[in-house]
Amino acid sequence: MRKKAQKCNENLLDSYIKQIKVYPLLTFEEELELSKKIQNKNQEISKLALHKMVNSNLRLVVKIAGIYKVSESSLMDIIQEGNIGLLHAAEKYDYRKNVRFCTYASWWIRQFIARYITSKQRLVRLPQRREETLRRIQQAYHMLCQTLMHQPRSIDIAKELGISVKDVDSYANIASDFISFDYNDETISVVDIHEDYTYSPEQYLMKQISRDGTMRILNKLKEKERRIINYRYQLNGSEYCTLKEISNRLDISPESVRQIEMRALKKIRTHAQELRESIYMEAM
Repeated sequence: MRKKAQKCNENLLDSYIKQIKVYPLLTFEEELELSKKIQNKNQEISKLALHKMVNSNLRLVVKIAGIYKVSESSLMDIIQEGNIGLLHAAEKYDYRKNVRFCTYASWWIRQFIARYITSKQRLVRLPQRREETLRRIQQAYHMLCQTLMHQPRSIDIAKELGISVKDVDSYANIASDFISFDYNDETISVVDIHEDYTYSPEQYLMKQISRDGTMRILNKLKEKERRIINYRYQLNGSEYCTLKEISNRLDISPESVRQIEMRALKKIRTHAQELRESIYMEAM
């Protein structure tokens, strides 16, 4: 009986994949144009554009849903929940952010899938105090993602909340009552399982693209100019250094350091408009 049901689900999945393959993938320009139409006050235009944006990205949901495997939920159920996340992302996607839709939508799809699986698969409901601690850990995680610009470790979360690293890891193990499968052996963590009130994909993307724009400009400098700017303005994790300290590191005089810094800043100013435009596009 179980094999028959499994075969039926596989046939349903194959049929679904064949159906969604008829929708062509979108170019970046097409995504931006559709986003403009989705925000149009004309409901008919907005509805048609939303329909096209969602249909053209249904394969993205299938790809992401394939990462997750649980015993009591069919892949089609997980895909349908991911489709809700896709729809939510399409409604919120803003062409003025100037980023690919798949980059923006993937986070929402994963969030909706993870919450669905957790709500269906948790065998033992945690006491309210533990649920609240899990929520605090999740909120701290996303806040630190934005401030640290990388995935925080257990010790970072523990320090932020004033609890032990052992407690953070313990709560993460309690929450992980389902598994995923892909070639990276990725698992769903505690930060995926509660609704997130702090993390903003828009804000993260703005910071990331602004940083990338800054790095592109710095890479146009000569190596010595770039190192001095990094030291003087604490970029790329460098600590602040005085002219004297930099002169000792580079074995040149402090006056030479000052002249190189001024020359580098002058070069940066010639590219400032490029960076301002990038930040402006992300801030709109």
